[in-house]
Amino acid sequence: MTQTPTQTPPVPKLSKVEGLKERSNYLREPVATEILQDTNSFTEDATQILKFHGSYQQDNRDNRVKGQEKDYQFMLRTRSPGGFIPPQLYLTLDRLSGEYGNNTLRVTTRQGFQLHGILKKNLKAALAAIIKSMGSTLGACGDLNRNVMAPPAPFKNSQEYKYAWEYADNIADLLTPQTGAYYEIWLDGEKFVTGEENPQVVAARLRNGKGTNLEDKEEPLYGTNYMPRKFKCSVTVPGDNSVDLFSQDLSLVVITNNRGELEGFNVFAGGGLGRTHNKEETFPRLADAIGYVAKEDVYDLVKAIVAIQRDNGDRTDRRHARMKYLLEDWGVDKFRTNVEGYFGKQIQPSKPLPEWKYLDFLGWEEQGDGKLFVGISIENGRVKDEGNLKLRSALREIVEKFQLPIRLTPHQNLIICDIAPAQKREIQQILDRSGVKMESELDPLVRYSMACPALPTCGLATTESERAMPGILERIRALLVKVGLSEEHFVVRMTGCPNGCARPYLAELGFVGRSPDVYQLWLGADPHQTRLAEPYIEKLDIQNLEATLEPLFVYFKKEQQKQEKSESFGDFCHRVGLEALRTFTATYESAPVTLELTNGHSASSFMGETIVETLSETPSETTAAVTKIRRRVTVRDDVYQRLKEIAVTQGKPVVELATEAIEAYLNANSDSQPS
Repeated sequence: MTQTPTQTPPVPKLSKVEGLKERSNYLREPVATEILQDTNSFTEDATQILKFHGSYQQDNRDNRVKGQEKDYQFMLRTRSPGGFIPPQLYLTLDRLSGEYGNNTLRVTTRQGFQLHGILKKNLKAALAAIIKSMGSTLGACGDLNRNVMAPPAPFKNSQEYKYAWEYADNIADLLTPQTGAYYEIWLDGEKFVTGEENPQVVAARLRNGKGTNLEDKEEPLYGTNYMPRKFKCSVTVPGDNSVDLFSQDLSLVVITNNRGELEGFNVFAGGGLGRTHNKEETFPRLADAIGYVAKEDVYDLVKAIVAIQRDNGDRTDRRHARMKYLLEDWGVDKFRTNVEGYFGKQIQPSKPLPEWKYLDFLGWEEQGDGKLFVGISIENGRVKDEGNLKLRSALREIVEKFQLPIRLTPHQNLIICDIAPAQKREIQQILDRSGVKMESELDPLVRYSMACPALPTCGLATTESERAMPGILERIRALLVKVGLSEEHFVVRMTGCPNGCARPYLAELGFVGRSPDVYQLWLGADPHQTRLAEPYIEKLDIQNLEATLEPLFVYFKKEQQKQEKSESFGDFCHRVGLEALRTFTATYESAPVTLELTNGHSASSFMGETIVETLSETPSETTAAVTKIRRRVTVRDDVYQRLKEIAVTQGKPVVELATEAIEAYLNANSDSQPS
């Protein structure tokens, strides 16, 4: 009897980044060597390791010149658990943004600050200054635990909030890489200690449990290869979804008893939003409820979940490497069972929780300890002085004069904390004369919107986001007014690529960049960020925004449920379903249009284009009076200028001249078109 030899299955080939991490000597090389070289940039291998130190190498695409070296610059991101920024750190970041950066700071959606525009020659000085001002960038990027989020509101009389901040700090310390590379490279070996670690955290880090620790002295939790991909955590309180907890790899929810004493935490795992266009195996996913853990066991459980992902996450395909795919492939029961193997105990059933609410904490509120806080809206997180808005100067003046701490919010805003009542009037006067709008002055569309930086610095961006968002929101507001929904608002988020940094898949109206001026359109998430949106249009040219959204808004107005509280746009889209939306849109008719030419600002103007708008006037069932429907066509600026010059010489409006030219072209070519 002939036996067929058993074939050994091939060993999967690890991704390139896995080899770089393993050869890096615990995140030292090639960064340590290349930072000493007189060059404007790092090699590709070094840039991958540099991320673990909290920095991305970028190039400003607005400044690219053919035949010349790219305009290389660096972004630095802070590690700030719960978004806490002490006054000395804020003032240092503000100073660095002027000395080395682009004169702005940017609040991230993970409660950190980003500095943009730093040159390689200034990178070490900038990092050293941050570290010596009670800050850190270690682990703000890279394949390890990122900044741990927590509710930003400084409610000092709430034990639940205090526990959330405390455990966000402790879990950040527990999961911080232990390598000495960070201080060796940026402080020449001087370890700058900002405070003593909680002894329970130190003990938990050393405790091996059932295999959570590796045989590795320098990195007992992470080892030489760290995590398969980034790992994101949050800690919050029941009902407060300011942290977008369902988007996290791991979320803990504080559970207290009737006396306000901490008993334990509900545990959620497996959330994540990044995806890749045309790769259906990649998708956004909400976190699942895993169970409940007592407070004395929480650090061991966190380590067990990290170890599960460390040992089982996909290290061959980085698109499939986040923990959400492990949950999706295994299912919750198998995942829980495997975690219990590392944990050494059974995970208990989850405790009951109230409904989740999105909160942004803007405006003046009492902290509960006799002091006040004020939440300030920052459009797209960009702290800057521009035109009549002097936000950066105002914040510098307030922090310098009163030495107040700041908490950054997950919604790219900030809160100034610990304000004495006697200081309120002067702080408000500074904000007023600096053009800073309070929450009552904001358009809610702006208030609840988010956008990622995208172009020109993000290397992954395929189109605009931050720079386009203000114009997009203006157009949406104008359209809502036109159809009779002037008081309506909803959550709008935009990204320049599908990685989802501004969490567009949890927006009621989400724009996801595909190519220049073209976006996927996602609809139907819950306004409190507990339900995913769905892709409605694969490729929306932003010039067709009004034509695309108008029938949706008309349908919404016509069928919106109004009971105790009016149905939100996201809930409406989810209730009726995408097919119903498409059916209504297909049968929706607008009247013929007449042409009007403008030279207005829009998303396209960043590409050197001018907008041609068309207007129609027609009564509709949604309005009692005549309404105007905007249509857009783009023309180059040089064409527009020629039109203006000829219009002046002929004594005609630009609109009339453009209409004549287009009609002449269409008439001349009508006979050549196939019947």
